[in-house]
Amino acid sequence: MCRLPASSILLLLSLASPIHATSSPQAAMRHLHGRFAISLYRALTGGRPEGNLVVSPAGVAASLGLLQLGAKGATLAQLEGSLGYNVNDAQVRELLLQSQAETSNNSSRGAAGLRKTCVLLVQSGVKLVDRFTQNAAAWADASVVRGNFSQPDGGLGHDEAWPLQSGSSSGELSGSGEAQQGAEAMAWWGHGLQMALVNTVAFRGVWQKQFHFSNTQNLPFVLSDGTPIKVPMMYQTTEVSFGQFRTPSEQRYTVLELPYLGRSLSLQVVLPSERKTPLSSLEAQLSVRHMASWDVGLRRTKMDVFLPRFKMHNKFNLRSTLPVMGVSDVFNPTAADFSGISAEESLYVSDAFHDVTIEVTEEGTKAAAATAMVLLKRSRAPVFKADRPFLFLLRHIQSGSILFMGRVTNPAEQSL
Repeated sequence: MCRLPASSILLLLSLASPIHATSSPQAAMRHLHGRFAISLYRALTGGRPEGNLVVSPAGVAASLGLLQLGAKGATLAQLEGSLGYNVNDAQVRELLLQSQAETSNNSSRGAAGLRKTCVLLVQSGVKLVDRFTQNAAAWADASVVRGNFSQPDGGLGHDEAWPLQSGSSSGELSGSGEAQQGAEAMAWWGHGLQMALVNTVAFRGVWQKQFHFSNTQNLPFVLSDGTPIKVPMMYQTTEVSFGQFRTPSEQRYTVLELPYLGRSLSLQVVLPSERKTPLSSLEAQLSVRHMASWDVGLRRTKMDVFLPRFKMHNKFNLRSTLPVMGVSDVFNPTAADFSGISAEESLYVSDAFHDVTIEVTEEGTKAAAATAMVLLKRSRAPVFKADRPFLFLLRHIQSGSILFMGRVTNPAEQSL
């Protein structure tokens, strides 16, 4: 099982492109999902050239879509430009809601599933436009929570302020940490907050074919600087989707795709073929066209798969990132236009935060260290061994929506 919980507190993001008129609606949306994810990832890695990193493009996009429902004028134009579509368009909304429903259906059947929730925190006394609250509830199942944010806890206890926590009593989903993250967001924003959008994304996925803990061994992983370390390396022989590709500069890389139960979601691992090729070089050349080529270039192959167990947690303050991406008016009290949210208050984005965690294991639960090494019986199948820095993408296969995207440079590191 792979657990991928993400919680994001944000009020705006990124740059994409308009839907191409010559494409089918589904193909156009797939293109835009990919382009948005790459734009977001590239903007964040620009400020963090080294180290583990994970981001949830789907979580960010959901927040942008919700804000589109209340934005007007140039503010709406910026939001629409960031995603390449407008959720006020009936066809766009139908496509997005369809992919959400497909994921929810898989979750209800016990397969891999994604759960998204939105909570709009509003300062007491701010009057909201009825149409916005109605559309928000229909679009993102959003709840409106009022409080006095001049108080340290917003005038709300955790149970009241964060009603949409997700997770099970066994802790298999990661929503149990959302209340704490929400409290931290209060501290980040400080006093004077009028409105905050809290978007949470929780994922629980069972591998179509699980790794067995008894096959996990401490094996070498070579860091970017050439230093070898020992990390828990999961192993299995299984049939996967696999392909070999080249960048425009003729650098070779491989893509391995592992499906989750239900086969609507999958994890793609992208690994430079040559050990001397830095991951940063592959990151710089990654494009939507590359990702589209994977869909047609992957072939079912029986392989020996070695994948490190890893966990990471990143927090981003996007206030410095967004202006670089051309998004600035939303932070300007005199330029931002959210009159579709409140006609009486001049609301604007005071800050933008993103908080995300990922954990990939054999079964999705924390396991104790093995008491004995297990010698693996090697097969004659080809080998995929992620024993050096790699990229990963967790996506909804049908729609192309990228739920999580990141890089693993050190599986033993759990940095913020």
